[in-house]
Amino acid sequence: MKTNLPNNNLKQFLSIETLALIAIALGVILRIINLGSREFWYDEVLSLLLSTSKNSLYKTPGDLPVVLSQYTSLLNLPNEGSIRDFLLTIVDLIKSLLRGEPHPPIFFLSQHFWLRLFGNSEAGMRSLNTLFSIGAIAGSYGLGKFVLGHRGGLLFTALLALNPFYLFHSLNVRMYAPLVLWVILSTWALLHLIAQQNSDISPSRRSQLLWNGLLIISIAAGLMTFYLYAYWIIVLGVLVLYLDRRHWFQHGLRLGAGVLITTPWILWGTIKQLRNADLDRFGKAQSTSPPLLRHLQDLANTLGTDILIGDWATSLDPIVITLAGCLVILAFVSFSIHLWKQDEKRNLGIVLILGIVPILLALCVDIASKKFTLGFGFGRTMIIILPGCLLLIALWVEKAIAKQWRTLIASGLLLIYLTISIGDLSLRNRTVFRSIAELVAKDVNQPTLIAMNSKAWGHVNRLAYYIPTDSSVMLLSQTPAKLATSLEQVLKEKPEKYFRVLWLDSEYPLWSKLKTQAEVEIEQQKIQQILSSQFQLKATQNLAGTMNLDKFTAKLYTHSPGT
Repeated sequence: MKTNLPNNNLKQFLSIETLALIAIALGVILRIINLGSREFWYDEVLSLLLSTSKNSLYKTPGDLPVVLSQYTSLLNLPNEGSIRDFLLTIVDLIKSLLRGEPHPPIFFLSQHFWLRLFGNSEAGMRSLNTLFSIGAIAGSYGLGKFVLGHRGGLLFTALLALNPFYLFHSLNVRMYAPLVLWVILSTWALLHLIAQQNSDISPSRRSQLLWNGLLIISIAAGLMTFYLYAYWIIVLGVLVLYLDRRHWFQHGLRLGAGVLITTPWILWGTIKQLRNADLDRFGKAQSTSPPLLRHLQDLANTLGTDILIGDWATSLDPIVITLAGCLVILAFVSFSIHLWKQDEKRNLGIVLILGIVPILLALCVDIASKKFTLGFGFGRTMIIILPGCLLLIALWVEKAIAKQWRTLIASGLLLIYLTISIGDLSLRNRTVFRSIAELVAKDVNQPTLIAMNSKAWGHVNRLAYYIPTDSSVMLLSQTPAKLATSLEQVLKEKPEKYFRVLWLDSEYPLWSKLKTQAEVEIEQQKIQQILSSQFQLKATQNLAGTMNLDKFTAKLYTHSPGT
């Protein structure tokens, strides 16, 4: 008698369920093994500075060199000898957030306590967000199963686990990874409560408390993590009107309870933090395109970055990002039409509300306010759309694709995500300031002056973090227009003080850029002449990371013989 057992085993191994489980495992593994594989980028080291509670002690470098290790001490927790000292540190942290940070406190408070447990290493700092992202992956199965069933839930979870954009932010010391967790939990809880409200079977009191508590806590946590989570509360309200308009008042009370918890901070802290928000930067023109066209481009760029290319957006030409976004838009329109024809109108409505309504809401606010927040930050301000958009993809595969093609298409989508994610983590250089530290370490005992044409505090603190404190290093951090003059004065007054000078020429010194390339070249020539008169050029290194902020030319000079 013939048997098909081998074929059956092969089909079972190649099932969507098995492929999804493998993808989920790979997503978790990629997060764990890459915790310390790349250096802190600009915003991450600022998160570290804020989390230590020493932000208020930071002073912008002046016209004279300073000991670099003074800044290194700001990236460590203060010395404490009592509970009173501990409480004073927390008070200082809150005050520093009120004075100089536009974001809510819960992310920085959680990082502060995590810092106490695991230190300020890259892996230690990133591990908390990685845990939040793994929690989001686990919660996504519950949400996906509720909407799509077991297999669809696994596919949705796998897409989230390997999504390049979310994988990057899972390893980023900023507030975006936990934001996705609060989005998933609040949506899952609300859908459960809507189902309970319309069920013929009365839910247990324990179940009601669980889902109500989860909804209220996740809403409060979301608002206290990122203020634009307010868009998501509106989305949840739209979802209520779509699915359970009869009981809108009960659901509204639940949503309102989550907001109410945050009211003390909103009335006290948020009003103060508004003074720290540089809202003018969202209105500055970054292209010559008409405003409406730019708004639409921001919409496409956000979708292309969040759904397809991830952090690669920081290195790609803007037109490539826009084309990726247009591809995503065409795919989503096609998916929606296909699902509509398959009579999946209810679920299609749910996923479109979760994935498309928030970005359209943000677009309308931008157009009305004449701001461009949607395109700011390479898509991260709209990371809340990610679960809904990935649910749309999973719904299309699960409900609109013929059975014989379903596994092939699902595996293809997961393979695309896996390839983009691994490429991002392995092919792109993220060791700029480690390379600078290696240059300094070549002769660590010799007095060294670092002359940098940037006062940007992210540049200063990254130098302080990566260059060992036992190095004899002074820092002259000056604007591009003044560095040559300051350097000449320093070397004239104390010509024998420094054995080496490391000139760091930033291509993007942030707020103090020179207006023309001609001005840049003139200042570079001045510095080169000043250094060549007393030193010999020993090494030149062009350094580039994944962003303009990471582009430096490092030139190491040592004393000429006989000088």
